[in-house]
Order: sequence, then C-alpha cells, then structure tokens
Amino acid sequence: MRQANQARAEDIAADDAVGREEQIAPAPRVSVQAFCETVETAAAIQAAGEDRRMAKAHLRIQMGGLTAAVEAYQNSPTPNVIVLESDGRGEDILAGLDQLAQVCDPGTRVVVVGRTNDVTLYRELVRRGVNDYMISPVGTLQVVRSICGLFSAPDAKPVGRILAVVGAKGGVGASTVAHNVAFSISHDLGLDSVVADLDLAFGTAGLDFNQDPPQGVAEAVFSPDRVDTAFIDRLLAKCTDHLSLLAAPATLDRVYDFGPDAFDTIFDSLRATVPCVVLDVPHQWTGWAKQTLIGVDDILIVAAPDLANLRNAKNLHDFLKASRPNDQRPVYCLNQVGVPKRPEIKAADFAKALEDKPVAVIPFEPQIFGAAANNGQMIAEISASHRTAEIFRDLGHLLTGRTESKKRRGGMLPPWIEKLLG
Repeated sequence: MRQANQARAEDIAADDAVGREEQIAPAPRVSVQAFCETVETAAAIQAAGEDRRMAKAHLRIQMGGLTAAVEAYQNSPTPNVIVLESDGRGEDILAGLDQLAQVCDPGTRVVVVGRTNDVTLYRELVRRGVNDYMISPVGTLQVVRSICGLFSAPDAKPVGRILAVVGAKGGVGASTVAHNVAFSISHDLGLDSVVADLDLAFGTAGLDFNQDPPQGVAEAVFSPDRVDTAFIDRLLAKCTDHLSLLAAPATLDRVYDFGPDAFDTIFDSLRATVPCVVLDVPHQWTGWAKQTLIGVDDILIVAAPDLANLRNAKNLHDFLKASRPNDQRPVYCLNQVGVPKRPEIKAADFAKALEDKPVAVIPFEPQIFGAAANNGQMIAEISASHRTAEIFRDLGHLLTGRTESKKRRGGMLPPWIEKLLG
C-alpha cells in the first residue's frame, strides 16, 4: 500500500514537472467552489488557487463532497465552476450528480474528482454534462489545467507566451538584452513578436529600433476601458515583418503611477493575438512590476558581475521562484563581463548563490554595442556572425522552449566561464 501511494505521488510530481513545460491559458474572473472529501484534495485545490494562472478566479473550498454541494445550493445560486470530490462508487457519483442537477444553474461548469478509473463512468459523466473528470490523488497542475481549460475553446489559437526581461540593477543592459532577444525570436524563429517597453518615462526601445511612433503603451494604460485586441493593434509600430513595438512615450510631462493590475488587460489582449511577447521591465519594485513578473510565463534576470547585482539577482530569483511554485524557475544571464581592469564577481559565485548556472554570459563589447545603439539597430543587424549575436539567438531559442539550453549541453557559455563554474 505504501509503495502504491508513493508511486501515485511520483506520478503527480511527474505530471507537475511536465506541466511546467506546457502553456496553460489563465482563467478569467470566475467564481469557483470546491466540495472535497479528503484534506489531500483540498490542499491540492488550495495550492491551485494560489497559482498565477488562477489569480483572477475567486476560489472557495469546503468539505463534505457531493452531499454538501447539494445542500449548499438548495437556496443559493451556483458559481461558474463547481469542483466535486466523491469517494463513492460510480453509481453513487451519478446519483449525487442527478440530485445536484436539480439545483444547479444553467451554464455552471462541473469538475468531478473520483477514485474510479472507468471508461463507462466517464461516458456517463459526460452525458450528464460534467466538463471534466480527474482521478485522485490529484496534483496542483492537474487542477489548474482542468479549471483553466474550461474557458479555452478546443479550436482556439494557442495563447501567446509572455517573457519578461528585468535587470538586477539599473544600468546592466537589460533593455538591450530584451530587444536583441525579441529580434532574434522574430527573425530566426519566424515568430510574430511584440516588444512592450514598460519604462514609460525613460524607455529606450523606440531608440533601439529606430522608431518614433505617435502612440504606444501609455495610450493603453491610461485608457483601460478602450483596450481590446483591435485597439492594441493600432498602437503597435512595425519594426520588421515579424516584430512590432509597443513603445514607451519616454517623456516627463506626467507621472506614471499605476495600480497593481494596470497592465493586465494589455497583456491579455497581446496574449490573444501574438505568439510571443517580450516585456522590457524597468528596474523598480512597484505593485504592477511585482505582479507583472509573477504573472508572466518566463523570466530572464540580467545582472552585471558585481556584489550589488549578485545580492539583487538572488533576491529576485528566490522571490520569484517561491511565488511561482508551478512554473519554471527564473533564469539569469551575466552581462558586460570582462571590463578591463574592473574587479568582478566570478560566475561561479553567482552559480553558488543562486544554485543555478547562468544561461548566458555576454562579454563586454563596447564597440559593437555602441554602434548598434547609435544606429538604432540590433547586434545581429550589424554582424550576424558575431559571437554576441549567437548568444542572443541561443537565448531566444531557450526562452521560447524551442531547444534545450546550450548551457546545459556545455555550448552556450564561453570555455573560460565553464572552467570557472567547474
């Protein structure tokens, strides 16, 4: 019995690990009520409610299973989603659902958690209008996938992936990394992509892509009621065939103080229309910046090799890892490495502190970076064969999940860095 339970636990862990690699559309603002028989299932559903993709859903959990659900809705309306756990046999589950149907409002979606692995039962549940059936014990990502999947049409286009690039400290070149990675994703992978410059006061994306659009992200964030896919599309500036820019105004005629959810509708609209969105997140710690980083699909932290960057990168990495337990851990890269005569923190010290190697080490190349910045071009446009252009291509592949990190294959880091990390 103990071995069986351990095997099932391992299956759940494996399922969760696989889930970190897949794309799950966030749930909309819905109400979810769960009626559980066991504390294990209640704990899994509670953990699912804390997942970033369930942030907009209002979750309530109580014990009692099907019987409690039938009693609860005798004199009260049902929520958007009901999750029901039953320890009974198939006949008991079906009988309980028949009772629930008499008090359930039309349009309510129902998910059942049971212990019976039976195709006949599953077919009967579907015939009665049950939207999903999970076999216990359930894992956190199973619950997230099930509830979020209720609101994704089977023939819907894949949800766009949102990547955030943020600096561990100001001036480390995070914006340059973000713009070059976005260019690589659009150019080398052929993915339609958008760079969103979230540094409204001092953003440099317009300069880096040699664009001066009359409108951009400010028009969207200050007019949330107007935001939809068509409105966002009108704000985008075309950079290349596959890359568009949602530019920052980079003016100081007003202040840019926002609430935590100020950018949510913008991100939702971008997700619905673009396969890949790269957010250039400024180095600041506000409610919206924190929520943005927690809510994206993947995070790249850019750090320079000094002590303040090491501390900040570790703080960011540890916080985001703890806040996103069902997602891939944030990755980080070192930038501006090898400045002549400058004492630097070794890559091995970063790896030890963050318990992970950097996915890339970008050398200090002032000539090519300076030329690119002054010309409004990307590194690959100046020299496609340059070693730094190759690093950005590898980062683009890694962050979109198109290939295994070369760092883990031993090919993305320069040989001298590999020796340091030993």
